[in-house]
Amino acid sequence: MYNILVCDDDKEIVEAIEIYLSQEGYRILKAYDGEEVLKVMKSEKVDLLIIDVMMPKLDGIRTTLKIRENENMPIIILSAKSEDADKILGLNVGADDYVTKPFNPLELTARVKSQLRRYTQLGSSVTQENQAIYTVGGLMINDDQKEVTVDGEPVKLTPIEYNILLLLMKNQGKVFSIDQIYENIWNEDAIGVDNTVAVHIRHIREKIEINPKEPRYLKVVWGVGYKIEKM
Repeated sequence: MYNILVCDDDKEIVEAIEIYLSQEGYRILKAYDGEEVLKVMKSEKVDLLIIDVMMPKLDGIRTTLKIRENENMPIIILSAKSEDADKILGLNVGADDYVTKPFNPLELTARVKSQLRRYTQLGSSVTQENQAIYTVGGLMINDDQKEVTVDGEPVKLTPIEYNILLLLMKNQGKVFSIDQIYENIWNEDAIGVDNTVAVHIRHIREKIEINPKEPRYLKVVWGVGYKIEKM
């Protein structure tokens, strides 16, 4: 059973989400501001967080920033705002997905399942003799151990960042368009997803490149897409 922490200052929204997700067999933990989220996480194992942006005491953005200092579980941000700038802000601080209010509960449930599936795959490490290892220069992914290193130093990626990098590492030299990356990783049709993918690419670069502005590994092919450079 997965523990899902739902945080919104609107108790009716929390209760509505609880009803739908409980029917899927999830255990629901509840909070009504960011400070309560941090308290719950000290005493409970949380597998996924759904959090509203606008809340008293500690809002969803600042809460996500604090959580990302130590935790890597999936975070889905809720907000009544639908502008691209707000979506980018949520992704910038470490959220894995973004759902705009009012939302379809079935869509939210599907996104929860998708994030948990990715997180479970990323978190499972099985030692095998023939490990799936992909390298280019000093960058290495051990896909059986779910480990990423650069020049021998471990790199901590979110599940989506990991899957994007793995896709490109498995296909070194091949250029993937933004739409192709989105459809491969999110398993959804790519409609207006340029900013979503670009934010994750930037985060990956910040973690694997010495100078993200002059990347050695993750290259942009202007007007086409992205690739991992063969070496």
